[in-house]
Amino acid sequence: MSETTPPLRLHDTLTRRVETVEPAAFTDDGRPLLRFYSCGPTVYSYAHIGNFRTFLTADLVVRTAEALGWAVRYVSNVTDVGHLTEDDVADSEGEDKMAKALASKEGERFETVWDLARHYTAALEADWQALNLREPDLRPRATEHVREQIEAAQALVESGHAYETESGVYFHVPSFPDYGKLSGNTDAETLEGTRDVVRDDDKRDPRDFALWKKDPGHLMQWFSPFTDGPAAGWGFPGWHLECSVMAQKYLGETIDLHGGGEDLRFPHHECEIAQAEALTGEPFSRYWIHTRFLQVEGEKMSKSKGNFLTVRDLTAPPPTGRADWGAPVDPLALRLVLISGHYARPFNLTQKALADAQKNVARYREADDAARDALEAGRGGADVLADDLDAAWAEALAAMADDLNTPVALAAAYRGANAVLAAHRAAPLSAASAASAAAFLDRVNALLGVVRSEYGEPAGGADAGADDDKLRKQVEDLLVERMVAREQKDWASADAVRDELDRLGVKVMDTPAGPEWRRA
Repeated sequence: MSETTPPLRLHDTLTRRVETVEPAAFTDDGRPLLRFYSCGPTVYSYAHIGNFRTFLTADLVVRTAEALGWAVRYVSNVTDVGHLTEDDVADSEGEDKMAKALASKEGERFETVWDLARHYTAALEADWQALNLREPDLRPRATEHVREQIEAAQALVESGHAYETESGVYFHVPSFPDYGKLSGNTDAETLEGTRDVVRDDDKRDPRDFALWKKDPGHLMQWFSPFTDGPAAGWGFPGWHLECSVMAQKYLGETIDLHGGGEDLRFPHHECEIAQAEALTGEPFSRYWIHTRFLQVEGEKMSKSKGNFLTVRDLTAPPPTGRADWGAPVDPLALRLVLISGHYARPFNLTQKALADAQKNVARYREADDAARDALEAGRGGADVLADDLDAAWAEALAAMADDLNTPVALAAAYRGANAVLAAHRAAPLSAASAASAAAFLDRVNALLGVVRSEYGEPAGGADAGADDDKLRKQVEDLLVERMVAREQKDWASADAVRDELDRLGVKVMDTPAGPEWRRA
């Protein structure tokens, strides 16, 4: 491997050009420390594959930084309150997405909105692991940080950047001259024209956005010091406030990098900047990275078109999975196809691309098996692979360091895997060649995550078979016991079953097709 470590360069949305990322902090042993926050999902439903394309961009940032020898502190949140249905304007309106989901046909199986949030958070984590994403160092939830959000809103009121009305607490956009610097949305008249859904006549400026909302009919509420109006102190935080508060709580006043989907650039991230920088007077994030939208067979993904796809639609067998997409698809193949296009360009998912990815993952596994078998055999002989694999690895790492150029990195990695297979088929691999092959594939997997899962093979549930028949029988008996307890509204017994499943190291996800389970 080359002794020269390339710099990490990313397209910075703030400057609108590719920048060399230079973390401001270092570890005790002198390594750069990347403090990275990437927006997670609102857990009112299963995250779709467009969401996961964005999460995979964050995963690749982490993997690339670590491959360059950096340390990373990575935080990705869960939004379980405050995200409203009309979220394309700064001051979101409409129903809370969590409450709307509970009132839907799908939500009938949940007793409370908290049960719904727990279910879809567990499903997110299961899908996250299925696609071989690294776990964040922290996955904070908005509902667990309401106090900090209230304190931030109070501080903004006291500093003159926010004010209270009978229906909410609003950030006053004219108090922050840099509003619009991330998105370019700076024209006041244009911004006002996009906010005709705002219904608070007491707002000082149509562009002002909510830090705290007061709505007596809202399902999820907390008590606050904001007492003007009929809500008498009760309310809930604005969607934009949660991320800036949690990012600064766990990563500091100024973080190195903030990521998310392109739809979050405005208004969500623009509002985050205004809140955070008005509070501290310091830059909120030094760099910003946004992932472009995903299409399916050339069309925007939507439920009305029947092309709205989740991870389990593609990786689970019918009836949970989508037969029209050939489910079940290898989760690593889905990962590979979702990272095969550059994050800063729109990507079109096709069934052909997914089928090709399945073949490519099979090739990686075949090469990996050949290397491991040859290592165990321990044959003598020269290393005929080291030079080619070192060159392929250097090319892959350089490509990822150059704005996460996944098409070039994947081509180099695949060329290396083919070199391993070609040598294996020409003659039995020597132990020295096998060691080079295994090291190369280990590095490729650490960088791109497409050779083997870092979580092992999933067990149980609709999408995998369990080798341990005893555990399978024990879990299935407990799930029947749990179902009976829930039907009888015997919540104490249901909780006891859940505790027993936790003790067995099993995670349960309730789905329309019935409960699915995995080893935690």
